[in-house]
Amino acid sequence: MNLPTEIFGSVAVVHAPDELGGDLADRVQEFLTGLERSNVVFDLDNAELVDSAGLTMLLDVLDALRAQGGDLKIATTNAVNRKILEITRLDQQLEVFDTVVEAVKGFQ
Repeated sequence: MNLPTEIFGSVAVVHAPDELGGDLADRVQEFLTGLERSNVVFDLDNAELVDSAGLTMLLDVLDALRAQGGDLKIATTNAVNRKILEITRLDQQLEVFDTVVEAVKGFQ
């Protein structure tokens, strides 16, 4: 799997696929935890579907990156995805930002 990725210093910004769930969640997790950088911003703006497998994957990636001394931050203005994060209370475990730039600055 190859997802659009941008590098800003020690931070990798990865743009989510259209669907974040099912079998794809495992492949996204492998991609995110296999990056050369352990500080990752995951941009959920383009994700039209985020299911329980996708949400579990976010927590697994968070744990893996923290074990490497890094962190995972979420960027999204997508109202549906923000609501999903709020309802599941993942917004209390993951830092959620409105923009990629704000999320990248959150590492400083």
